[in-house]
Amino acid sequence: MLEIPDIWYHKQTLQLFAMSVKLEEESKKMIAADSFPGKKVIDREGIEYGKVKHVQINPNTLCVCGVTIHQGFRRDYFLSEDYIDRFTEKTLLLSRPPIRIGIPVIDIDRRKIGKVKSIHRHPDTKEFESIEISDGLVHSKFVSKGEIWGLGEKVILGITKDQFKSL
Repeated sequence: MLEIPDIWYHKQTLQLFAMSVKLEEESKKMIAADSFPGKKVIDREGIEYGKVKHVQINPNTLCVCGVTIHQGFRRDYFLSEDYIDRFTEKTLLLSRPPIRIGIPVIDIDRRKIGKVKSIHRHPDTKEFESIEISDGLVHSKFVSKGEIWGLGEKVILGITKDQFKSL
């Protein structure tokens, strides 16, 4: 402790004590960064999407800007901060389900159409615009986000299989 001649000794000690209490209160709200990797990632319906591989931090603001999710062999994908609801002791809770490559696509009548082959995003905003659905080895079609009725373990289109074929 440094002695400052114009400040009373006990007053400075009291200020340090108050700072220490504040840090103890704040530390209860904080989570160590090294505890994130390996946490399960689930949405509000309890669907598991993999485990946290990395937490991405914006170097300018020092805020979390997203996470990299590991879903299996060579199946990593990025989720931006708007998907994150909160971290708990054991899981990362998502505010909404993410769309991913390889998940099944069904029609409004629950008939299988194909799988998500690729996801197309706006070049400037990176906002999801459409998906490419492969309905066989050679054939694939694009569907805008307006045609998607539901999202979870599967993508549910708001059209029938016959309407999809006529696109």
